Parts: sequence; structure tokens; C-alpha cells
Amino acid sequence: MTIVTLLISLLLVVCGVYVAYLAIFAFAGILVPAKKYASSDRKSRFAVFLPAYKEDGVILNSTKKALEQNYPKELFDVIVIADSMKPETIGLLNQLPVKTIVVSFELSSKSKALNFAMNTLDDNAYDIALILDADNIMEDDFLDKINAAFQNGWSIVQGHRTAKNTNTTTAVLDAISEESNNHIFNKGHRALGLSSRLLGSGMAFDYKLFKDTMIKIDTLGGFDKELEMRLLKKEYAFEYLDDALVYDEKVQNPEVFEKQRTRWIAAQLKYLKSNFFSGFVHLFRGNIDYFNKVFQAMMLPRIILLGLLFILVPVTILLKNYQQTILALSMISALAIVFFISIPGWLKKQIGWREILLLPKLFFKFLKSITKIGDANKKFIHTPHDTTH
Repeated sequence: MTIVTLLISLLLVVCGVYVAYLAIFAFAGILVPAKKYASSDRKSRFAVFLPAYKEDGVILNSTKKALEQNYPKELFDVIVIADSMKPETIGLLNQLPVKTIVVSFELSSKSKALNFAMNTLDDNAYDIALILDADNIMEDDFLDKINAAFQNGWSIVQGHRTAKNTNTTTAVLDAISEESNNHIFNKGHRALGLSSRLLGSGMAFDYKLFKDTMIKIDTLGGFDKELEMRLLKKEYAFEYLDDALVYDEKVQNPEVFEKQRTRWIAAQLKYLKSNFFSGFVHLFRGNIDYFNKVFQAMMLPRIILLGLLFILVPVTILLKNYQQTILALSMISALAIVFFISIPGWLKKQIGWREILLLPKLFFKFLKSITKIGDANKKFIHTPHDTTH
């Protein structure tokens, strides 16, 4: 066996493990119904945080929509954390029945904004901290559904973040990625008794637990990943509510896609490095949830996994190793099935040749983003938003 053949064999083994992992949770997500909780007469007090960095284009709409929840008005406060916003935007926010906290940092981050805000608030005023992005729009019953899960004993709950827009080819593919992740890493994981992932928005926490954990976090990007690792290490479990919807703007062009993925990959590698060894230690202590999250950080992004397998097909054909060719093609087929069962019907209808032909470009954008991860560790990489419908 040549060195090249051996390397390809190792790559195929790694890819096979990842494909099998995705397939197990994808099928679990369709075989086991998602948990639902009946509305509760007992109502918690919510602090709804909207951290907004230079989000003048969307924050007023998001804030107004947040006030429209079908939940007792006296039991939730919308708290806008306005970072580097225009004075006229802050003036308009001050006219709304919300709490606006103005902040400015030399190096901005969501963790700094949230910690600053919580330090100005009364700890005893709230039971639950709900974190949104500045562009997020909650369904009218979102708070009620989150409250129902908390009344059933949960202290950390992730809602179903879904696409606000599919107005471009890139946005459709980003929406597909989001829903596939929801199915595999949220719904599928809960079906098999493991914790959901945390998404950075549409997530709710016991207020005291959140504040006590966040005070230890000061990172430029990926605060949700550090939050995940810290809480799972302490053996907290995360619930997922598939029917609690929060709408999130999807990136609309490949350039913004590249910026966003740069931030995500930098966070993934950072927390893999800091949790790799402890993940295996906790596995032997029985903390499977925490190890599972570390394993996820080791996984290739699916577009990279798919692109790599497509590259291996012609390479193995040229090397006349047809057994490896069949393996690569089998894994591509398995991934196609995983994607098919993970994507809701309304999104499948939007997949056409434009979306398929854009995949190679996004594959190379993803590769390019890996070369820029050093920038994400030096400054906050902001993903702009402008969709309000």
C-alpha cells in the first residue's frame, strides 16, 4: 500500500465516522417525536436581552416585535444593549417601553455587552434570561413555550431558530444548513437523551445560573460555545423546543457567508483546543454530554466533508483504487439521504440548480475563511443585518 493510498484510507475512515454520526442523529430526529409542554398557569419573569452592535437597520423592528408576546406584559422586560448605535436610533428606542442600556467598548463582544447589562439590573427582578440577536423575531407564543419547559424542571432551553428570509440563493443554502443542524444536533440529540446545542440566540437560562456563568466569560467571539462547554462540564442538560420558533436573518451573499464562517470556525477550534483533553477525562467519568460536544468540535463542517468526498472520487479513480471510489460514493449518497431527511418540506421546494451550482463556490469560501481565523481572535467580526420582514 502506497503512502497516498494509506492517507486516502485514513481520510475515508474519518469521513465515515462523521457520516455515521450524522446519520444516527438524523434518523433519530424523524423516529422520535419532539417533546412539547402544555402552557403553564405558573409564569416566570423574563429578561429578554437584545444585544445590538451597529444594528440600527433592524433593532427598532425587532424590539417592537418582542413587545408583542402573548405573555403577561408585567412579567417580561425587553432590554436592548445598544453598542455603537446612532444617537437617533437610541432616541427612538427611548420612546419605547423597553430598557435601553448604552455601551461602548474598545473591542466589542456580545459577552461584554451582556455582562455589562446584567451588572446594572436587579438580580431578583427576573427568573429567566432569554438571549436574542438584534435581528431575531419571536413567534407570539415563544415566551409562553419557554416558560412551560422551565415549569417542567428545565433550567436551560434552546428554541427553534429558523430562517427569516430565503430571498437569495445564499440565504436558501444558509437556511438549509440551519434546519439541518436543528434536526441533527437539536432534535436528534434530544431524541437519544443528549443535550441540544446552544445557538447564541433564541436560548433561555435560569437567570442566576446565566449571570454566574457569564461573569467568567470574556471572549470576542463564540461566547455560546464557551457557555456550552462550561455548563456541560458541570453536567447541566439542555432542552430543545422544536415548536418554539424564533426567526433569524440568513446571510444573503457569499462574502458575508465567508465572514460569518470565519467567526464560527475560529470559535470551534478555540474551544476544541481548550476542552480536548478534559473531554476524554469526563467521558470516563460518565459525562457523555460534554464529551459529545468536544467530539462535535472535532467534526469537519458538512460542506467541507461533502467537498472532500467529491474530490476523493476522481482521485481514487485516477489511482485505480475502485474500492475507495465506491466507499466515497457511498458516503456521498449517505450524506444526501441525511440532508434530505433533515430538511423540512418548505425548504426542499426552494432547492434548484442555482443552489446546487453555488455549493462549490461556498466550499472554497469556507476554505478561505479557515485562513482568516486569526482575525477572529483579534477583533469581533460583525455580520450585518438588514432584513426586517
